[in-house]
Formats: sequence, C-alpha cells, structure tokens
Amino acid sequence: MTNTDISGSQASRLFLLSCIALTVTAMTFGIRAGILGQLGVEFDLSNEQLGYVNLMAFWGFPLATMFGGVLYNAIGARALIWIAFACHLLGLVLTIYAQSFWGLMLSSLFIGFANGSVEAGCNPVIADLFKNNKTTMLNKFHVWFPGGIVIGALISWFMTNAGIGWQWQIAVMLLPTLLYGALLMGAVFPQPDKAILSTSSNFKHLLTPVYFFLVFCMTITATTELGTTQWIQKIMGENDVHPMIIMALIFGIMSVGRYFAGPLVHRFNPSGVLLCSAIISTVGLFLLSQLSGSMIYVATIIFALGVTYFWPTMIGCVAEYLPKTGALGMSLIGGAGMFAVGIWNPVIGGWVDAAEAKAIAQGATPEIVATVAGPAVLQNLMIFPLVLIVAYAGFFFYMKNRNNAIEPVTN
Repeated sequence: MTNTDISGSQASRLFLLSCIALTVTAMTFGIRAGILGQLGVEFDLSNEQLGYVNLMAFWGFPLATMFGGVLYNAIGARALIWIAFACHLLGLVLTIYAQSFWGLMLSSLFIGFANGSVEAGCNPVIADLFKNNKTTMLNKFHVWFPGGIVIGALISWFMTNAGIGWQWQIAVMLLPTLLYGALLMGAVFPQPDKAILSTSSNFKHLLTPVYFFLVFCMTITATTELGTTQWIQKIMGENDVHPMIIMALIFGIMSVGRYFAGPLVHRFNPSGVLLCSAIISTVGLFLLSQLSGSMIYVATIIFALGVTYFWPTMIGCVAEYLPKTGALGMSLIGGAGMFAVGIWNPVIGGWVDAAEAKAIAQGATPEIVATVAGPAVLQNLMIFPLVLIVAYAGFFFYMKNRNNAIEPVTN
C-alpha cells in the first residue's frame, strides 16, 4: 500500500506529520472565524475590512501553491514543509502582537502562505505514499481540514465563553505547529516519480480543457464551502443557535464523511460524487436561509454533507485523471480555490454590510439584525452551488461518454 522506498513506520510518521500540519492549517480558519467579531471591535473594522484581512490569508495560500509545485520539483517536499513550519510560526506570533489593521493583514499573509505550502508539500507526498489508492487516501488526509476547523471552532467557543482574549486563542495553535516541526526532524520522504518532476512537462500537461474546467469548478466549490463558513458568525451570530456550534457540526460531519470516502468514490466515481455534492449543497444553503430554531441543525447537516467531498475529490481528480501534471497540478488547483475565496471574501463582507444596513433601516433591533440579514446573504451564496450543478452535470456525462479519453479511476 505504501511506497516501497521507505519503511512502514516512516510512512506512518509522514502521514501523521501531514495530518497535524493540515490540522494547524484548518485551525487558523476555525479560530479566525470565531474571533472575527472581536477583531472588528478591537481594531474598529467594518465587515468589508475584515473581509480584506481574510483575503490576505486566502491569497497567501495561492501565492504559496503557485510556487509550491515548482519548489516541490526543485527542493523537495521536506524543504517545502519546513517553509510551511517557519511561516506558520512567524504568522501566528505576528498575529498575537498585531497593533493595527495592517499588522493583521501582514500576519494573515504569512499564515496563508504557510497553509498553501502545507497543501503544496503534503498532497503529492500522500499521492506518492499511496500510489494505488490516491483519491481515498487524499480524502483521509483531508479529514483533518474539517477536523482541525472543528477543533479550532470549539477552542474559540470555549475560550470566548470563558472570557479569554483572541491573542490566547491564536497562541493555542503554536502547540501543534511545534509538534509537526518536531516530527519533521529526521523524517524520511518517499522518492517521487522522476518522470513527473519536470516542471516544463507538468506545465505542458496542464494545458488541457479538462484541467482548466477543473480549476474553474474549484474556484466555485471552495467559495461554496469556505465563503460560507468563514462568515458563519456574522451570518448567524444572533440566531437561536451558536455559530461556532454550527461550524463544529458542519466540519465534524465532513471529517467523518471524508474518512469513509472510499466506498463512495468506488461506487459513484469522482464526477458522480461532485454532482451529488453540488445538488445537496444547494439544498442545504436554501434550507439554512429559510429555517430557524432547532431546524437549523437539519439544514446544517444537509449543507455539510454537500460540501464534504468537494476539495479532496477535486485534488483526487487531478491526481487520478491527470497524473502527469504532478505536484504542480495539485498545488495550482488548490491555489485557484483559495485565490477565488480571497476575491469573494470582501464581496461577501459587503453583502453582510448591505444586508445589515437594510435590516436596521427596516427597524430591526441590534439583537436580531443577523437573524434578518443572514438569510439574504445565504441566498446570495446559493448562486455558487447552482452553477456547479450545471458544470458537474456536464462533466459527469462527458466522463461517462468519453471514458477512454482520460485514464480511468483505479482506486
């Protein structure tokens, strides 16, 4: 099952290291979503300005992945993950000591770059470790993105309720960062296939209609998932349920779903999984915009099931269908997703501002502004998975009719 160039214990160590690094990446999303309101108050920032702070994290990610695939070929996974460690450490410390809007912007950029370096370094390592089971193992690796967000969201919720400031919430992430740094020392990495270590060859195989289509879809899938969850506190901040509990529920379901992704991928193949995910995500966002009280939990479960398989299955599509794009193909598509979320973050922040202003103009009290404004924002967000239904339906039938045009899924 694992690459024969390294021992089973070293393969397990690398997988654990990768999972912890991805957990740190995810915790930055969960905790930042939890402290967004505190940052707005302390630094006197509008929702649009908070969107720009988020944007720097999301743009740091694609900046890393744009160069990450090239760096992977040039310096290897070990050095790339060391860069991720250094940037995580620097970004977290700078955030803790930030004194202004621009300080938050700079620290968020470093954290985003670290997050992108983790993806650029670890995804191809997992693909090399599990050559005959790529999509399933990439889903198991990506368990720790939603898993880390659950951990981050719950930590933020407990610490906020205990009156502990946002700086200490950020400081918590230093512990797993130091842990994956310790595991990185002395780790033995697999030797990647030399045939796909040529950056020029990778670029050549990127220039296909299928890859461009997948990149386009990734920009929308990432925004459907992260564009919604990063603003959950603002969208549902005054509702009958705590937004951090909603976030924990979403990403808890995603963690379980991704861990058991294998049979689903075998049964429906990646294109079928993506189409079903788009449909279910649309239904979930619609219900979130219409329901209230305890029924929000039902809507949340449906939305979570919809977005569970988006990200790792998109990475898996590249690894399975376009293997000659190498680490570059996997890193660039992940970067495209985060880049798009970065672009949409200030826009979503603007939607929140406009919806809140309209609610206040209609006489809503401060206690119920989010309850009135949230559904309007959710209805705007529903546009993204609606587009995906059309796109993935076309992809599903294309793959069904042209199954010999691209190497079929083998895992």
